[in-house]
Amino acid sequence: MINIPYEKLTEIIVEQSKLSKEEFDQKVKAKLDQLSGLISKEGAAHIIANELGINLLQTEGLIKMTDLLAGMKNIEVVGKLIRKYDIREFSSEKRSGKVGRFLMGDETGTTMIVLWNDKADLLKDLNENDIVKVKNVNVRENNGYTEVHMGESSDLEKNPEGVTIETKTNAGTTGSGSYPKATRKKISELKENDQNVEILATIVQVFDPKFFPTDSETGKRIPDDKVNEKTTYGAVLNLFADDGSDNIRVVLWKNQILNLLGKTEEQIMTYKDNPETFEEIKTDLLGVMAKLIGRVTKNEMFQRLEFIAQLVIKDPDPEEEIKKLEEQKPTLEKNTKNSESSEQKTESNEQTKKEDTKEPEKQKSEELDVEEELLDLDELEDL
Repeated sequence: MINIPYEKLTEIIVEQSKLSKEEFDQKVKAKLDQLSGLISKEGAAHIIANELGINLLQTEGLIKMTDLLAGMKNIEVVGKLIRKYDIREFSSEKRSGKVGRFLMGDETGTTMIVLWNDKADLLKDLNENDIVKVKNVNVRENNGYTEVHMGESSDLEKNPEGVTIETKTNAGTTGSGSYPKATRKKISELKENDQNVEILATIVQVFDPKFFPTDSETGKRIPDDKVNEKTTYGAVLNLFADDGSDNIRVVLWKNQILNLLGKTEEQIMTYKDNPETFEEIKTDLLGVMAKLIGRVTKNEMFQRLEFIAQLVIKDPDPEEEIKKLEEQKPTLEKNTKNSESSEQKTESNEQTKKEDTKEPEKQKSEELDVEEELLDLDELEDL
């Protein structure tokens, strides 16, 4: 069943009829009064659309991002690849497999394309700014946002001939709302199981990359004794990032290693057999600022939080970061004012107490001379 929000129903009916929004609202109210509250506003809108001969749902031809609705099946969508995320393997009691994702947009908005199992391998041949057409796909809702899912019968075409796409400057909206943009947080604010969060931090330590054999067809990790001439290799890189509030270990899989280093897969594989050549890379990365988007997990062995990077943007645009700071400024100023007001109130209350109790000067002096205890390094590590 396709659930069309009332706002979307209003938009479609007003656009395809000669009614104004006010006239449409009046018709809805009249229909609700006529049926004595037996139907919802959405139901009334459907009846009015039927009376006017308006088709509320486009299911044939290319569907724009703004027209995507959860419940649509076997549709066709085309857009420009904006962000590409790593392929993840999963396993549970019920099933196991792998899933890949990429963010796609057109002039009306964006949506997430989710590729399951064998379809996830298609991501390997896709790059940012590619034009991508997906066919026989279904639209689902995930936490209030629409996503396009590719299954076994779905098809994908890269850079179809004669197709050009202009993405929306502030892309992020779909038919049922904005796909959630990453939430910017300080490292000290991160919590276990945080999803789609963004940190801006400086790289302060880099470890050697680790390589592991994978099946060339499925991409799944295989035991060392199964390695043969057709074996491919995955890679993982660990580093520490610091934003001034705290630091955190960041885990990057192969695609994001490519993003961070700006190298091809073939170039990265040279470090597998010649690890000493990576020393210069490690030195060059120290002090580099990066924007990291991903999720937070807890390393049970070491009892610490770790950041799994799903997107790495090296040397982010300064103008964009300044704009973000400007957007946050009113909130920061409000918080500062509230804090100052609270401090002033506390000081006033303390002064009133002192005047009421008429404490001796000696006692006041002793209270002011009490020093705050500082934690030593061992205690900080315990924390």
